[in-house]
Amino acid sequence: MRGHYLIEIAKEAIAEELYKKPQIDRVDLLHKYPDLAQQGAVFVTIQKRGNLRGCIGSLVAHRTLLDDLIANAKAAAFSDPRFPPLSREEFESSDFALEVSVLSAPKRLEYKDVADLRAKIRPKIDGVILKAGSHQATFLPQVWEQLPQFDAFFAHLCQKAGLEPNCLDRHPEIYLYRVEKIEE
Repeated sequence: MRGHYLIEIAKEAIAEELYKKPQIDRVDLLHKYPDLAQQGAVFVTIQKRGNLRGCIGSLVAHRTLLDDLIANAKAAAFSDPRFPPLSREEFESSDFALEVSVLSAPKRLEYKDVADLRAKIRPKIDGVILKAGSHQATFLPQVWEQLPQFDAFFAHLCQKAGLEPNCLDRHPEIYLYRVEKIEE
């Protein structure tokens, strides 16, 4: 299990952007934590008073873990289209909390029908990517906490992808992944 240092790096990345001052010493971080040089996919989630305030991430590793963490922390704070950019007041507030999720590589799940899919999905363990044509969406495993029922989870995931709530009837591609979750 990775240490709390991923949270600290994410905070430093946000502070760097917010205060327009370089704070991150990449050379020092890579020396202290060599695993940050490996390819990695990360989601950064920001919460304010326990409510979602921003969440951006990568589903597939395409750069170093350090670069993905920094980029997604800044994007979650300042570029999530669902929210205005994070303010200094919010960042400095005791209501501000960060969560970092390091994703495993997604693996396609073969299933025959909705009943078979229901039997193969592991709530609170599996992160799910749903793909149908040009539509795609994902929910981290943590979303099972808000949507613990299979039908509600997938109806919302279908809608997030821009599809009708019963899109499982169209047999979309399903990919599963796990996360290593680090929170404050």
